[in-house]
Amino acid sequence: MKICGRGLRDHIKLLSPLFGIIAAVWALRLVLDAAGASHGLITVFSVSIATPLAILLAVLFIHMRRFGSFPNVVASVVLLVVWSQLLVILAIFFSVITGKENIFTAPEYSIPGDDPHHVRHILGHLTFGIGVAALFGSAVGCLLLGLLRLLLPALPRK
Repeated sequence: MKICGRGLRDHIKLLSPLFGIIAAVWALRLVLDAAGASHGLITVFSVSIATPLAILLAVLFIHMRRFGSFPNVVASVVLLVVWSQLLVILAIFFSVITGKENIFTAPEYSIPGDDPHHVRHILGHLTFGIGVAALFGSAVGCLLLGLLRLLLPALPRK
């Protein structure tokens, strides 16, 4: 399946540095938590902040490289959001398997209550996390692409 002439492989190639940034923030957050860093420092490195920044960079990439149009923005947002949510789910799953709490299962960031295996937490990321972030990110990304096209014409192809 192609979106404005670009396939999934093209999108992944374009977004690979952004996938790396999100994964690096995720790993750094886990390492800082395991090292006993303060919660103030850990919250600076947030996947929830890295993902929107990656979306903004993806829109800039799409515009400046003349990669495609609004459907490409939506596809890129979905890929970035799914990646970030899957990383968070992996950390939650790892915590459940090992029985050792991490930053993603700490009471400040999740509601353990009567769900010791964090099933509702994981389902929340799979549904609400992906759905709302993808919708909102796509709307903002398309708005940004429209503004970029209006105010800053793309560089001519070489």
